[in-house]
Amino acid sequence: MTCAPGLLAVIDMQRVFADPAGPWATPRFADAAAGVRRLLPAFGDRVAFTRFLAPERPTGAWRAYYARWPFALRPPDAELWELADEFADHTGRVVDATTFGKWTPELAERVGPDGRLVLAGVSTDCCVLSTALAAADAGTEVLVVADACAGMDDDSHVKALQVLDLYRPLVRVTTIDDLLAEPRP
Repeated sequence: MTCAPGLLAVIDMQRVFADPAGPWATPRFADAAAGVRRLLPAFGDRVAFTRFLAPERPTGAWRAYYARWPFALRPPDAELWELADEFADHTGRVVDATTFGKWTPELAERVGPDGRLVLAGVSTDCCVLSTALAAADAGTEVLVVADACAGMDDDSHVKALQVLDLYRPLVRVTTIDDLLAEPRP
């Protein structure tokens, strides 16, 4: 059974953000993962998982970023970039990007010109926010599922959702229950 039309993009549910001892730990990663698990059956094969990857050679402002986070300069097949174990079987539907925003040509093609993008994952205050705004600028209807996302901390998560809500009607913040209750086509 599928919910209202759209593509569910699950943003960066990777080991690097799941590891509570890691420098990029997302404290409520498990909560976001639980939300993603609730959404997956409703979208069937209309799901794309994204992965943040380090570029082979950072350029521009990314050089300073990776000077701060040198541990992350690993190749795409490094363990830290893998999807978290519970999502590992979804590797056939992965979109990789070396940027915070995952609104890549590949993701745009999967959504389609008049499609709807539903976002879940981590982190609300970085990659989810960057993806939502770029997709909205491209004219795509964007829904951010608040309780299927997590920020770098609770305050940043809430602030990012508040900022995203300022972009109505291009971006709409919703909940799992409200999304799943929408009339089906």
